[in-house]
Amino acid sequence: MEPLENLQLLGSRAVLALLGIAVGCGVVIALLNIGHNAKLQSLAIFKGMGSELMVVHVQPASDSQPSIRHIPTARDSPKILEALPDFQTLALLAVTAANAHISGRTLHTLIVGATPELTKVLNLQINQGRLLSNYDVSSTYSILGWNAAISLSTNKKPVAPGAQIQLGDYLFQVAGTLQAQEPNPLLPFTIDDMVLVPLESMRRIVNSSRINTILAQSNSEQPQAAAALLEKHLQSLWPDHAVHIQTPQQLLSGITQQSRLFSGLIIGLGGISLLVGGVGIMNVMLMNVAERRQEIGIRLAIAARRRDIAYLFLLEAMALAVMGSLFGMLLGTGATWVFSFLSAWESFSLSPLSILIGMLSSILTGLFFGLNPALSAARLRPVQALRDA
Repeated sequence: MEPLENLQLLGSRAVLALLGIAVGCGVVIALLNIGHNAKLQSLAIFKGMGSELMVVHVQPASDSQPSIRHIPTARDSPKILEALPDFQTLALLAVTAANAHISGRTLHTLIVGATPELTKVLNLQINQGRLLSNYDVSSTYSILGWNAAISLSTNKKPVAPGAQIQLGDYLFQVAGTLQAQEPNPLLPFTIDDMVLVPLESMRRIVNSSRINTILAQSNSEQPQAAAALLEKHLQSLWPDHAVHIQTPQQLLSGITQQSRLFSGLIIGLGGISLLVGGVGIMNVMLMNVAERRQEIGIRLAIAARRRDIAYLFLLEAMALAVMGSLFGMLLGTGATWVFSFLSAWESFSLSPLSILIGMLSSILTGLFFGLNPALSAARLRPVQALRDA
């Protein structure tokens, strides 16, 4: 209890040193927890994609016109599935930007022409009306995403199945609207913002409705190997086109690499904050030693051991560090929760490792920076200490 009583005598100086350690500890805990929650949020999005989903981007290899035999068409889908048994479903898409008009309201958005398999691949859920089927292959029906339907609605006339929508220069009929879905970073479009039409009907909207995206579902236990086989097969099927495949595993690998870089930045910032707090402890303890020279001289004069003097001042520095780390733990945890709330993350998770690292680094900082003042006090000679007091 003696170290705590001595710290009380220091008053505001001890409080300032304690705050320095608390801020350093809080910064470490907050940044580590923010990184931890950001990674969990990314993983949640990754799980929502479905690990079996692959996105194939198909573009002409050059500005020259590809051969008619080598242009991707919906008729290629059965051939691909037959050649690659690891794949169960393919959805062929043509994506373009256009204006959508309903009852005087205009929305510039992405029009997605797709084969009916898109419903299964993306697990689309209908809100009103119905989904597109195999009977709508060349029809003029359309499906609106959640946000697109809201943007084209008015208070007096919400968009409902049966409404007429102008896409480009052609009129389509709204067959249904979709339920809201979480964004998928793999897709080249946002489901909630899109207008979905049959692939064959895209030629009514744009002159060149070439297939530029393929969504594939694989049941392979080695998705990267399956992706390589698919890319090789598509490249041989369409030699005049450049084929590039993205998988959730590639995205997760990028997230992991970014997390490591972010962790390194966190360690650097936290180290600087703790360094400032440690210097504050050392300054306070050096002033404490200077003011208590008479007490030190008396203790040494009545046979106190030098190591006891060192332990006394070291315990005071450690007490400052421990109290600062406890306060910093509360500060860092609260800051993380506020950041998660303002970022509208789905959940908040506290990383036990961040608490351990933050508090342990704070205590070690107090030990390191309190060592020099403690040794200075222990080296004082009794006669000199009493004379200089």
